[in-house]
Amino acid sequence: MAIFLAALGITTLELVEASAVALALYGDSKRPAAFLYVSLGIIAVFVPMFALGALITLLPDVYVRLVGGVLLLYFGLRLVKSARKSVLRSRKGGFSAEHFEKGLMATGFSVGAVEAFEAAIVLVALLPNNFQSTVIGMGAGITVVIVATYVLRNQVRKVKQANTKVVVSALLLSFAVFWFGEAFVEVNDLVLIPLFITFAFIVHRFANRPSPVDKPPASPVTA
Repeated sequence: MAIFLAALGITTLELVEASAVALALYGDSKRPAAFLYVSLGIIAVFVPMFALGALITLLPDVYVRLVGGVLLLYFGLRLVKSARKSVLRSRKGGFSAEHFEKGLMATGFSVGAVEAFEAAIVLVALLPNNFQSTVIGMGAGITVVIVATYVLRNQVRKVKQANTKVVVSALLLSFAVFWFGEAFVEVNDLVLIPLFITFAFIVHRFANRPSPVDKPPASPVTA
């Protein structure tokens, strides 16, 4: 039972973070492929985990987190600019569907891979103790995350695109800073909450700042 609960807990904990990004990407792109790319990132780690066993722990997790952090920082900053453009379009009363951004989907893949990698480090240690309990706990954790994601997906689609971009960019920037820090020191996952609130506030202010055309023209000076 202890092995089962440990596998359930670590799988749910790490994949919930990947699911949050998948939901945000889905809300922005309106394409189910967002879930596919995150899932592929998870599968790319979990499948070799059973084949390679303890060898996965030899991967330099510092570099894994640094590479993931760089990717998220890059795409997060790009999305901040995209959020600004969405706000400007909405002010003009026009809207045009944006092209599917492969960069965001690549980000989804990297998020899924990094989160699965962190879970795999613990799961690999549990497998020799009780293979069956570890697999059942891992499967239960995946099921919990899938069900929760499925329930929330329709709610995400109701959010305005500009607001979704603010949420997605804040999430990506939060994970980027988190992984940069975690590459060098032990960081509690709860740090993600204040990071997300801070970045959401900053990005929202940036995206919704008045543009020059919004300012009323200056009244002429009369002699």
